[in-house]
Amino acid sequence: MLSLDLFYWLLGGLLLYAGGCNLRDRRYAHAAFWSLVAALFGTGNIVLAATEAGDPLPSQLAGTAVIALALLAPRMRREHLAEAPEAQRRASAQRLGHRLFGPALLIPLITVLVVLFGDKLGWGEFRLFGAGSITLIGLSLASVVSALVAIRVTGERPRMAAVEGRRLLDTMGWAALLPLVLATLGGVFGASGVGEAVASLVSSVIPTDSRLACIVAYGLGMVVFTVIMGNAFAAFPVMTAGIGLPLLIQQHGANPAILGALGMLTGYCGTLLTPMAANFNLVPAALLELDDPNAVIRAQVPTALPLMLANLALMYWLVFAF
Repeated sequence: MLSLDLFYWLLGGLLLYAGGCNLRDRRYAHAAFWSLVAALFGTGNIVLAATEAGDPLPSQLAGTAVIALALLAPRMRREHLAEAPEAQRRASAQRLGHRLFGPALLIPLITVLVVLFGDKLGWGEFRLFGAGSITLIGLSLASVVSALVAIRVTGERPRMAAVEGRRLLDTMGWAALLPLVLATLGGVFGASGVGEAVASLVSSVIPTDSRLACIVAYGLGMVVFTVIMGNAFAAFPVMTAGIGLPLLIQQHGANPAILGALGMLTGYCGTLLTPMAANFNLVPAALLELDDPNAVIRAQVPTALPLMLANLALMYWLVFAF
């Protein structure tokens, strides 16, 4: 039975390998950072079980580890890590051609197939996929299968998957964890009542009896909160609890499925505009060694703004039409 536990341990093993490599290279801040993250992933289920049993200590230890990560992050310096010579990489890319895209395309394909048909796979009482989010299990399985296919396509040794994974982690640095942390921040904001505060503030500023005003406030709010927090997943619970649910769905009868889908798409326009979305906008600039760290954002502005307006128009038309 495949469950998230297995993939958490695999991910923890990769992170621990990255920590060990950095310790060998005397990059102590990197070694401590990835080892702590490995411990959090590897013991995540143990912490959850202990917390549900009423023991708060493991959660407190996890919180202490997160604070330690924040202290270690500024000490992590990006350095060039050894890789194959450029001529060799170009020759390999020319030899493999478009086959290089195969493993990457397998990730969404396998994920979708598992989500659609995973619950139906089993024999009698036995289920192939165990407890946990079927989407996350599908994504985890797809990533492992894709890595194995990539090894087969390239003809590299299996060890190279871990070697290149470590190199990518150290190239991205602490920014690799930013999407996870920001998505968690959105949940914290939702649980702490930020959505209700936003609803009260918006209600005092805009005419809540106007569908257009509520749509514009919701869409622009998604963009602004995404710019601030760097992740539309972090903005979504706040804006949906504050504007989407009470004003658009309950008061004006908007279709919740369409509103949620287009609201997220509108929030993604903010992702194109913010350095807080470091893994999308700052990491590529660092990998490409661009002189301007905001070059990716500048190139995306002409796409982000018209797309935002188009999403707002579609939202106003579709959420009340179906």
